Amino acid sequence: PWANASNTPFRLYKHWVHEGGISTPLIAYWPARIGGGRIVHSPGHVIDIMATCVDVAGAEYPEWYGEREVTPLEGESLLPALRGEEWTRERPIYWEHEGNRAVRMDRWKLVSKFPGDWELYDMIEDRTELVDLAGRHRPQRDRMIRAYDEWAERVEVLPWERLRSRRLY
Repeated sequence: PWANASNTPFRLYKHWVHEGGISTPLIAYWPARIGGGRIVHSPGHVIDIMATCVDVAGAEYPEWYGEREVTPLEGESLLPALRGEEWTRERPIYWEHEGNRAVRMDRWKLVSKFPGDWELYDMIEDRTELVDLAGRHRPQRDRMIRAYDEWAERVEVLPWERLRSRRLY
């Protein structure tokens, strides 16, 4: 119970993909390139760090290393936000952790606490994820479920039910 209190007003805590488990501020300090303090409310993700480093270095992310294909970057560069420019995420963010799943698209977040059903939240109106809109916004929910399933297949997320039944976790 105390873990829930530490993330107030958000729901749940680390291990879960509700905001209490994933919402963490990013503090960036680079006096030579980042001026003044500011808050950017667009969601970012740890996957954006590599994309940002590649962008800052002016490098090109490789498609191949020797004879091996390199996994494409999933993240987006945060450099425009660090420079103080308007920045909003272009692509969805996906999560899976021990069967807990989520996808964030624009203002919408779809989340499932294993082994539960999908829940849908409007993160602008309800950042604390208190009002599940999955029943009222079925087309949005279904579109996001399809996107999550496509991502999970592409990045080879293993079904948690299968892992648990084989005790591979």
